[in-house]
This record gives sequence, C-alpha cells and structure tokens, in this order.
Amino acid sequence: MNHLYYGDNLVVLRESIPAESVDLICLDPPFNSKRDYNLLFKSPKGQQSEAQIEAFKDSWHWGDQAEGEFDEILHQGNTDVAEMMKAMRSFLGENDMMAYLTMMANRLLELHRVLKPTGSLYLHCDPTASHYLKILTDAVFGKEYFKNEISWQRALVKGDARRKYGTLHDIIFYYTKSRDYILSIPRRPSDQEYLSRFDLDDNDGKGQYHSAPLDSPNPRPNLTYEYRGYSPPGKGWRVSLAEMKRLDSQDRLIFPKSKNGRIRRKLYLSDAPGPPIGDTWTDILGLGAGQDERLGYPTQKPLALLERIIAASSNEGDVVLDPFCGCGTAVHAAEKLKRKWIGIDITCLASGLIEKRLKDAFKDECKSRSTARRRIWNRLAIWRRGTSTSSNGGRLLW
Repeated sequence: MNHLYYGDNLVVLRESIPAESVDLICLDPPFNSKRDYNLLFKSPKGQQSEAQIEAFKDSWHWGDQAEGEFDEILHQGNTDVAEMMKAMRSFLGENDMMAYLTMMANRLLELHRVLKPTGSLYLHCDPTASHYLKILTDAVFGKEYFKNEISWQRALVKGDARRKYGTLHDIIFYYTKSRDYILSIPRRPSDQEYLSRFDLDDNDGKGQYHSAPLDSPNPRPNLTYEYRGYSPPGKGWRVSLAEMKRLDSQDRLIFPKSKNGRIRRKLYLSDAPGPPIGDTWTDILGLGAGQDERLGYPTQKPLALLERIIAASSNEGDVVLDPFCGCGTAVHAAEKLKRKWIGIDITCLASGLIEKRLKDAFKDECKSRSTARRRIWNRLAIWRRGTSTSSNGGRLLW
C-alpha cells in the first residue's frame, strides 16, 4: 500500500484513510511564515528556465472558509479541542494566526483518528506558531501523551541577525496515541568517553557493562511493586514485573546488600553500542544550496532527518503517512527503509517532484522487481492519465 494523493489533505483523510490504519505520522506543515514560495524549474539539461510556478502561499486569512472549519471544530466530539480553540479565538481574535490554527486543528483531529493505538506523530514547526501548536496538539492527543520537544539545529550560524539572536533550529513535537508505542532510541557512534562508562565485567563471557538505574524518572503508579523484598522507588520502576523477572533470569540485575537499597540493571556494551541521542539534534544540518540532495523545493528537509524518525518509531512493513508531503522526503525515507507509505499534497508541483524523485532514487530496485510490481511502479509515470478521483476532486496518483 503505497499511495500518493493530490488534493486537500483534510478531505483525503476523511474519505480515503480508514481509522487506526497508520503506524507513524510525520507532518511538516507550512509555518504561517507569510512568504510566497516560488520554484525555479530547470530544463531537462539542467539549465534554469524562465518559467516559475508559485508552489504555495504560506499564509492564511480569516474568512468564510476559516469560519466554516471553526464551526466544525465546535461540533466534533473532542470537547477539549473545542474549548481550547474557543479560548484561542478569544485571545487572538479573528486574524491570520487563528485561521492557521483552525486549519491545523481539523487536520490534527483526523490524524489522531487514522493513527493506530500504538502509533506516533512527529509535528515539525518553527517559532512562528510552535507555542500555539503545542497547546493545540495537547488538546487533540492528550497532554499525557506528549513525549518530547525535539530541537533540530538546521544551521550552524546566521550572519544576518542584527537585532535578535540568529534562528538556528526548528522544533519537532513527538506524541504517541497511547502508552504502548514503538520507540528504538537512535544512537551516535561510540567515543572513548562513552566506552569508559562500561567499567564492570563479571568475567562470564558477556562482556563489559555499567550499572544503570531502574528507577522511573516519572511517576508510574502501575509499575510500583515490591521485588524479592526490595521496596519500589518513590516514582516506581522503569520496567514491568514481567520484564524485571526476565532480567533477573538472565542475571542482568544488581542487588544491593541492604534491603533499603535500589536494584540496578547491568547494561552491557553489546546492548548499547553508542550513546543515545537526546532531544537536541545537532548532527543533521539543513540542506545547503549546493548539495546534491537538494531538489530546489523551498522547504525541503534532509533525508537523514526523516530516516532517523522513521527508523526510531516504526518497523519494516509499517505504514507511514505524510499529509503535507511537499517534495516527498518522508515517503522517500519510508520506501528506503522498507515501510509502506501514504503521501498527500495539494500542489501538482509537489506531485511531479515526488514522481521524479522516487523513480530516480529507486530505478535500480525497480528493474529487479517482478513484472506485476513494475507495472504498479510505472503508474508513477502515467498518473496524469486515468487517475481515480474522489467526490471532492482529490486524486489518487499512485
């Protein structure tokens, strides 16, 4: 199931995406930056042509459409969202920012609907509206399912800043739909400082390890239990009773001499081959003008950024959805990592870029596929002829 839709993502979500069918959502919506983004197209020989097409205007205005979408919010089932949006309208008034948040609210509600209970959502934004989007997404997903505010440093320096500090980072909000979700923490390559932490060895052939805590950093009432006479930490354990027994059976627990002490865990170097990456990402820079990966799309993100997110919060064969897919970085990363994907964008320009991008990136793989699979793949090249069209005009391109 690899589907590329051309149309309004709100309508596509409502008409074409079933409830609880998606494992991971990566969205990089426009930021309400009030910029007109124009793309220069190049000729087949790589030379710039005179033709320019306005990809989208990154701005919203309060009007009949915003009023209609706001009324939908008031009459849907999530009363927290309805109350929050009424409060925001009272505070902000009927202006451009309120129109943008109204657009985002209805779409976040639909994204919550299509996400599986074990799924995750990563919302990419910048300081223009990130503070409002955080409050809105708390209302949609529940503040208890907010996991991280990831700071992605996309630039090293901004030399043009005069009356403020240079803006070097964007924000990525990470939410889950429940407490049962997929997360494999990405890791950096080991350095000597990290390796020096693994200074214990039982000489049993399992290798070096270090003593890691089993105390939960956050209150976990459901993980508060006594184990082998040792009282639970004040906030509970990090692991369930079943996992504690598994660690014990594998001789991976460190028991203190006193019953007043805390049980700790043996974390082997083989289990943790590098230091875990936290919520500040400084090792993946944005795309510069001269980089080969760059397609000319104004808001293009590096492939490595989406690969990190998709690898961390999904498994092979899972479904990844990008409702603002732009030039297709998320669907490219999903295809590369053997995930299924759904992409939606409202511009023909984005659809054409994605078509060419996927064909160029996976042409060798395409040649090795079965005849039936190649026939599906080749639909990328002929989507303008014979697309399936929904009642609202949204098109399934692939």
